[in-house]
Amino acid sequence: MINHSPFINSVKNIIRSKHMALSTEKTYCYWIRFFIRHQGYQSRKEIDPNDVTAFLTHLAVNRHVSPNTQNQAFSALLFLFRHVLALPLENINAVRAKETVRLPVVLTSNEVNTILAQLKQPYKTMIQLAWGTGMRKMEIFRLRIKDVDFERQSIIVREGKGRKDRVTILPKCTAEELEYRVRQSLHLHRLDVEEGFSSVEMPYALEKKFPNQEHNQHWKFIFAAPKRGIDPKSGIERRHHLHPSVLEKQLRQAVRASGVLKKVSCHTFRHTFATQLLENGYDIRTVQELLGHSDVKTTQIYTHVLNRGGNAVISPADR
Repeated sequence: MINHSPFINSVKNIIRSKHMALSTEKTYCYWIRFFIRHQGYQSRKEIDPNDVTAFLTHLAVNRHVSPNTQNQAFSALLFLFRHVLALPLENINAVRAKETVRLPVVLTSNEVNTILAQLKQPYKTMIQLAWGTGMRKMEIFRLRIKDVDFERQSIIVREGKGRKDRVTILPKCTAEELEYRVRQSLHLHRLDVEEGFSSVEMPYALEKKFPNQEHNQHWKFIFAAPKRGIDPKSGIERRHHLHPSVLEKQLRQAVRASGVLKKVSCHTFRHTFATQLLENGYDIRTVQELLGHSDVKTTQIYTHVLNRGGNAVISPADR
């Protein structure tokens, strides 16, 4: 019943029919398999909603998972019962863990530049985009040739979190490398056309509406992978963007070499972008729009970063 069983395949099909991200699919399938294996179910009919609370308690008490991880498992099981099994979950809010709210890690400009000095291309430009635009990691990897307007110095972020588009700024320091990456991507496209592999992954709605657009060069990824691969959803061989793990590895090495003693990820530079804009006097609504936040309350976390510690208060010990 687990792994590549018809049941798990049916879960994947329902997730894909709702156009959910591949990362969400992997996460949900992981927790659903975990739940089935832990409970020892042998068939679909044995899956019992009454076992959910005990399972989540097991995760918290015996496996010591964080509240956020527990809620991730809960979301997967909620999807299982609501959309796959069509079974009700009673008192579901009672098993939600209270999430840990932490202030984001923010870097100084000197710290950012020290890290950038340790990065080679194209990873340096990727981090400059995260710092200079507030784009999320996957938004950077999914950049297409048509999304960058060098003349207007703007970038259109397509289908960001919540499947929303937005416009952000194009940092001048990234323009030269991005133009080079566009030329490289077009060169790879010509090679792919010659070998009969001209298509590229398209957003689902546009793939159905404009079936021939997948062969047009302006849809190609700017940070194109050096080799073609098999699309995990469609099974089609095509050229995708670089794998995110490559940037993560390069960034870890750069942070170690820089001597910056903070927990740094690609998302740290998005936090730094927002905080530095507020420090420079931009209003919070502008920052909210650039980040693509639906609710200004999400953006307000950066005002707490500005006001903490000695940034706003003189310590009595220093008087």
